[in-house]
Amino acid sequence: MTNKPLIPGARYDGLAMALHWVTALLVVTLFTLAHVWVFLHRGGAARHSLQWIHISLGISLAAIVILRLVWRGGFSRKLPPATTGIAEWAARGMHLGLYALLITMVVAGLTKIWSQGHAASFFGLFSVSAPFQIDRSWKPLADTVHDWGAWTIIALAGLHATAALFHHYVVRDGVLRRMMPGQR
Repeated sequence: MTNKPLIPGARYDGLAMALHWVTALLVVTLFTLAHVWVFLHRGGAARHSLQWIHISLGISLAAIVILRLVWRGGFSRKLPPATTGIAEWAARGMHLGLYALLITMVVAGLTKIWSQGHAASFFGLFSVSAPFQIDRSWKPLADTVHDWGAWTIIALAGLHATAALFHHYVVRDGVLRRMMPGQR
């Protein structure tokens, strides 16, 4: 059995695809960095460098998420649902959940930094300061939300990828090809 052909125009546009895959790459990179630096000396230069890169990439993720929401909300090609019924609702719920978690992670990460009285530096080029004073007592909650959120995003992203692969290799309905660059 071969993959069914895609309906003409049933693919995401190039920018939507690029933003999707950059988001995926950033999420995996941010998660990896956070789980590598725990093995490094606390207060050491290598650990500090990985944390600094993590913060800078987190700011990048914030910008990408904002751009994705703006693009999706008003400029991106509107596609018909790839599935129907409960599968459609599950896909919508997954996407909403991932967007909500991405936003939550950015807010929690910035709250962690700002509650310590620091600005978030973007590769030393500029800093993002707190829009208002955040009490230090918010840090433990921000830590917990950020930690649990990271694992939840990885789990949901794994389910998202598994569903896409299931559609591609078992259902063979072209769902994955809608988001793959270079596919026709």
